Amino acid sequence: MTNQQANGAIINGTLVLQDRLLPDATVVWRDGVICDVGTDIAIPSEISPEDAAGKFVSPGFIDLHVHGGAGADFMDGTPERVTQACRAHLRHGTTTLFPTTTTGSAELLLQMLAATKTVSRDIEQGHAEGPTIPGIHLYGPYFADGKQGCHDRAGCRAPAAEEYQKYLESGFVRIATCAAELPGAVEFCRVFSESGCLVTCGHSNASWTEMQRVFDVGMRHVDHFWCAMSSVPAMRQRFGAPMQGSMAEFVLLQREMSTEVIADGCHLASELLEFAWRMKGPERLCLVTDCNRALDQPPGEYMFGHEDHGTRFHSDGKVGWASPESLASSVRGMDWMVRTMFESTTAELPQVIRMATTTPAERAGISDRTGSLASGLRADLLILDSNLEVDTVFARGQRFESGAD
Repeated sequence: MTNQQANGAIINGTLVLQDRLLPDATVVWRDGVICDVGTDIAIPSEISPEDAAGKFVSPGFIDLHVHGGAGADFMDGTPERVTQACRAHLRHGTTTLFPTTTTGSAELLLQMLAATKTVSRDIEQGHAEGPTIPGIHLYGPYFADGKQGCHDRAGCRAPAAEEYQKYLESGFVRIATCAAELPGAVEFCRVFSESGCLVTCGHSNASWTEMQRVFDVGMRHVDHFWCAMSSVPAMRQRFGAPMQGSMAEFVLLQREMSTEVIADGCHLASELLEFAWRMKGPERLCLVTDCNRALDQPPGEYMFGHEDHGTRFHSDGKVGWASPESLASSVRGMDWMVRTMFESTTAELPQVIRMATTTPAERAGISDRTGSLASGLRADLLILDSNLEVDTVFARGQRFESGAD
């Protein structure tokens, strides 16, 4: 991958805006910030424009939920491994991501926090290549027993203030997840909501009532819809009759709630992808990768989480498997998720791209910086061909060759 100066322009592109496609259009940026978008725009003489030749020009993708790639997991906890995973996702069009924790020990989580914070600073200062890292997604370890999925069950625990305050004090947690039924979940959600985080519920067997309690203190999002999530039959097992509402019903009925789907073609069938986007709409549905270290790696055995303290899974080259019956996150980049969502649903391209760009930016509170093709925002841009394959990546106005498979 190579980069160039942060001044530039793209001409003759079909811009993917939030509500429409704009053909024969131009984007201009200076010092890594978009300054002009539209048609019939003059290009400053000192800028040599990139000719998109009619290809799609999209905002760079934003991933709220991602664990690793290219053989590295963010929980490995070193700047080298964090950079390795970040570069892989940049090749697949992700220009902003939130490295996501697993159910490791407090020590491992603090190491991961420190490493990602270092790499974030290095990228911002131009000392390293990669997507912008606004902060981490504190995902594990506050999962319900039996809903841990491929995460290490021994690492699941209820939130304790003496532990999570250390993560909060880093100033680098932007998304925070907790199973709503755990002891201390209400206080956890209140504290992280008041700190400005997107507060989410995930890996949970919560009831409607338990969801309402954390909603009342700021929870507004749930992780990977239908995956490691409670259902009405599960509520019958927990509470008996009458049957109670679960996380799924709560999310679908509450207009303010958002959620996400893993559109890799393996986690959810096309009818569930269609259902999710029709029910929540592109303003409340995000595409995420939930990707592990097997991205761009051959099929084989890998570790989910820390390379020495995680759990084993098998990648068949299409998806990860914790066992022959249980999935273990995805092995695909965001470009794959976009293509699958477009091919598998009736959503139009601007709507699909919104789910991978503007909507996650809004949910994470960074839409004033990135996520759309608009003046004043960071020049995070993609050129996509007619098959929605990534042709060229611009991150902070710097040009990178995608190199994606």
